[in-house]
Amino acid sequence: MDAPKESGLRNVSSVCSIPEMDDFDLTKLLDRPRLTIKRERSFDERSLSEMSLSRGLENLDLGYSPGGRSGLDTPASSTRNSFEPHPMVAEAWESLRRSLVHFRGQPVGTIAAYDHASEEVLNYDQVFVRDFVPSALAFLMNGEPDIVKNFLLKTLQLQGWEKRIDRFKLGEGAMPASFKVLHDPERKTDTIVADFGESAIGRVAPVDSGFWWIILLRAYTKSTGDLTLAETPDCQKGMRLILTLCLSEGFDTFPTLLCADGCSMIDRRMGIYGYPIEIQALFFMALRCSLAMLKLDAEGKEFVERIMKRLHALSFHMRSYFWIDFQQLNDIYRYKTEEYSHTAVNKFNVIPDSIPDWVFDFMPTRGGYFIGNVSPARMDFRWFALGNCVAILSSLATPEQASAIMDLFEARWEELVGEMPIKICYPAIESHEWRIVTGCDPKNTRWSYHNGGSWPVLLWLLTAACIKTGRPQIARRAIELAESRLLKDGWPEYYDGKLGRYVGKQARKHQTWSIAGYLVAKMMLEDPSHLGMISLEEDRQLKPIIKRSSSWTC
Repeated sequence: MDAPKESGLRNVSSVCSIPEMDDFDLTKLLDRPRLTIKRERSFDERSLSEMSLSRGLENLDLGYSPGGRSGLDTPASSTRNSFEPHPMVAEAWESLRRSLVHFRGQPVGTIAAYDHASEEVLNYDQVFVRDFVPSALAFLMNGEPDIVKNFLLKTLQLQGWEKRIDRFKLGEGAMPASFKVLHDPERKTDTIVADFGESAIGRVAPVDSGFWWIILLRAYTKSTGDLTLAETPDCQKGMRLILTLCLSEGFDTFPTLLCADGCSMIDRRMGIYGYPIEIQALFFMALRCSLAMLKLDAEGKEFVERIMKRLHALSFHMRSYFWIDFQQLNDIYRYKTEEYSHTAVNKFNVIPDSIPDWVFDFMPTRGGYFIGNVSPARMDFRWFALGNCVAILSSLATPEQASAIMDLFEARWEELVGEMPIKICYPAIESHEWRIVTGCDPKNTRWSYHNGGSWPVLLWLLTAACIKTGRPQIARRAIELAESRLLKDGWPEYYDGKLGRYVGKQARKHQTWSIAGYLVAKMMLEDPSHLGMISLEEDRQLKPIIKRSSSWTC
């Protein structure tokens, strides 16, 4: 396949030709005029108390930043592209553009990996929703929003397809995990084949796809100042359908979302079933992004009320029961068990003897994090990178908690970063536990892939979290580590080993989100105003007074 000869998006030849929908003309939705918006206080600067329907909710400022601004009250950088770029940057952009996929001459996404050396393509030639997010942010930061707009519209159309796995029909709001583009050169037609989980390993639908779509829609709007896309009836309906799936009432006694194993970035069996931190953090962020974009018509107002109630409950639950630091760990260690009634302190009846030995040594005196999972009689004390970084960006973590997560990074640099940023989770599970939890998965062996592997794509999330918490030096150190290996190693998907020293045993080369994650991290560090498109400021009304759960025996 020929590499692109031009650097501009419009002149880049497609890696894959793209699917054609008989009744859908993408250009009709791309020709809408832009609005001139008057800048006032952004949604991110407002508290939920100001959004009460009885106090003029109809006049809610949606917090878009027109004129290309992506930061909150931060001017666009006047020195954009004026710095001397690292030699890797040009190589990264060339590789990223090589992964572009086109539909009727328009770019609509990037394939997962462009690895000619691999014998098996599997599904790495598809456009994944979660994988495209760092690519989308890179293009937005580079002033190329069209591909992001096209992607949002294309996946929105796929949401409307009927989705069946065997004889069971999925919820109407489910977003695809990925889509593949098929090209018929004889008929000169393009066709899309979408995967909603029916082809995935384990046949699990991607819970995170819908959340990433909402987050990316908000990022597009903040970056471009173009409200017209989010305000279209199709986008409004798409958001409401996703929210309907998440806000429906059932037998749940917690505000968190109950999920199956393999429903997110960790898409294989890894013991994250229940209430995984990654999904809860993305859920929280998507709810907050939706508040900024839902129109306040009859349907919109109803969803805003439901979202506000859920946000209050979810933030309290996560900050109270998922958060752990030195003091909280000591409190759990002293828990009483078999407590009944509403006065119980050990509400989930966690048995102190179930606390793994490693966490006592891992927990520093200063520092803390959101643990992997909390459910009846079960606390997964593993540290997960994506969930904790998104918790900072969405302000699910309070400023004190966000600072503690950064303290943990500094105190446990060797464990969480090592020689290649950063560990997807820590620690790895092994031996008998690995056999039970993963089902003897040969790909998720200890310190490999999802089981303690190091993933360069997470560099952009770490960098964003560092900038938001005022710790850019941490991001700079991590980026320098990545620059020492990534290009030389051919942009691998992941690294193996306790320190992330070895290219993953089954890692694909030229992994698109490894490339895009590096570019986004570099651009954010050079121009921190970009952070605004992917970060939400703290809402003080979501900061309840939390009394630390403790069960004293004295």
